[in-house]
Amino acid sequence: MDIFSVLELIGGLSLFLYGMTTMGDGLKKASGGRLEVILEKFTANKFMAVILGTVVTAIMQSSSATTVMVVGFVNSGIMALSNAVGVILGASIGATITPWLLSLSSIEGTGTILKLLKPTVFAPVISIIGVGILMFSKKEKNKNISQVMIGFSVIMFGMSMMSGAAAPLSEVPQFKQLMSMFSNPILGLLVGFLLTAVIQSSSATIGILISLCATGMITYATAIPIVLGANIGTCATAMLSSIGAGRNARRSALIHLYYNIIKSFTFVVVFYSINSFVGFKVLEKTANGTGVALFDTALSIVAVILFFPFSGILEKLAYFTIPKTEDENQEADMKKHITSMLDDRFLATPEFALSQCKTACIEMSKYAKNGLFLAIDMIGSYDEKNAETVFYYEDLVDHYEDVLDNYFVKLSTAHLSPKSSQQLAILMHSISDIERISDHAINISESAREMHERQLAFSPKGVEEFNIFTQAVKDIVNMTFQIFEDENMSYALNVEPLEELIDDLSVEVRKRHMKRLRKGKCSVEMGFVLADLITNYERISDHCSNIALNVLQIDGEGYDVHEFQENLNADNDDFAIKMGELKDKYKLPVSVKKSEEEKNVEEENSTEESNKTENKSDKVEKKSDKVDIKKEKTEKKDKKNKKG
Repeated sequence: MDIFSVLELIGGLSLFLYGMTTMGDGLKKASGGRLEVILEKFTANKFMAVILGTVVTAIMQSSSATTVMVVGFVNSGIMALSNAVGVILGASIGATITPWLLSLSSIEGTGTILKLLKPTVFAPVISIIGVGILMFSKKEKNKNISQVMIGFSVIMFGMSMMSGAAAPLSEVPQFKQLMSMFSNPILGLLVGFLLTAVIQSSSATIGILISLCATGMITYATAIPIVLGANIGTCATAMLSSIGAGRNARRSALIHLYYNIIKSFTFVVVFYSINSFVGFKVLEKTANGTGVALFDTALSIVAVILFFPFSGILEKLAYFTIPKTEDENQEADMKKHITSMLDDRFLATPEFALSQCKTACIEMSKYAKNGLFLAIDMIGSYDEKNAETVFYYEDLVDHYEDVLDNYFVKLSTAHLSPKSSQQLAILMHSISDIERISDHAINISESAREMHERQLAFSPKGVEEFNIFTQAVKDIVNMTFQIFEDENMSYALNVEPLEELIDDLSVEVRKRHMKRLRKGKCSVEMGFVLADLITNYERISDHCSNIALNVLQIDGEGYDVHEFQENLNADNDDFAIKMGELKDKYKLPVSVKKSEEEKNVEEENSTEESNKTENKSDKVEKKSDKVDIKKEKTEKKDKKNKKG
């Protein structure tokens, strides 16, 4: 075997991996996201989870992709860890479809049907059809199908190249000696594991193995341990994807790893112990693609049947490796607490049930605030443990919202006084804003993580400005949630001016960053992070404004957000006066040069300062114009909320 054969073997492997990626991407696009939705919604039953894990993996042609998806679902709280076990078991069966496709290259025979089944015959035809659809069809759905066809053809061409390159190895004595070494179960298993962990695909490892079977020098004694090792190596992708994720996400990756380790080593111990007494003659036979695929499928199906009744053990092993923290135990207790607080038996006395809802909403707002402030404090000083706590609070807030939403529906059918009905409607609107504030805490936490990982930092001047901006956001959140708890109408009037000021601060902070960027004092990368943080701050203040407006309507007769907003800032001078006070309180620092210029300007315009009261009418007119814009902005939000 010369250097050209080695290059051909590597080239074939490259085409194989590219084809797997292309076909997998095409299948995902063709599914239109339905696979994710199916996994998300229909895995509560463990048996159904196994079936869905098998089907989804067979379609996606990658157990790693399915497991990574599961890790993401568990991390976001969409899927429970107990439900993830079934999907992982099913994924191991679904992954065995690929070896059967690859084994088609080992088909021998001169019959017409057998010839048609050979990749060298049908792969070019599929490739021509796929390219034709890609070139002449404008429909996205057809293009996705063509991508699947082209990817499959590339896989088969890659397999053909690898088989052709491996053929000369049959004449190399050293290769035969090497393969006989891998018949040692532990050594063969280690080779399969390392190869799969490196190329991140058990299908690729089995594809290489099937290609080498064409040399006629691979026995089942060598092939079986390599397949077992490939089953363990495929866990590397999920383990890598769980890095930096929540504790439950890391546990789901460990379940995948433990299952494949136990499956493989149990087979090794049982099979080779019996072999030492019986002596299985099949181990001495020359392996082929069909035999390798059959062994892989049989192993996975039998393992799932045996492990399914004991799937809870895998979950316990994951919890043993990553024990539950006090926060997690507390979270479980809090979830029970909210469920018991909103007992259906309280619906018999609707007014009391409504007061329970109000108490639950206040608790929910406190968790949202705790998570938000913890995330904000991590900007510039990221801590992984604190990040997990932010996720803990966000998950708790989501649970509160789900339970409250269901309870609100039941309570809305009860007999309530007009005022209580209005208060119920206000609570229903407010928890949506509270939950969104909690979501922004996660976004801010991710920005803090990005700054930490990429070693980004604000300039000294930027830190000073951003701290003032941050304090304004913290103040509006504190004020809003206190108003929500106390239902203080007069205090609620202070939220809207502060929300307007935060909008002004966001514009000014952006401008100042751009000036420093032009002077080379700030980086472009930091600018992207800053833009995300500013957007989250603005939206947090918008949600605070919505909550305050809701509170103001408790004594009102109707539910008209826009009318309340106009009355707040369009018909008197109090709004302008409050804005002036807030601008002084949250004034951004100026440079030394600019401050000297400002001194001269202040001396020249001292008479203008004394005449501020005379110009209030002009300010009010401008403010009323701004109200129209604000009204349009609020109407858009209201429409989105209705759609949601």
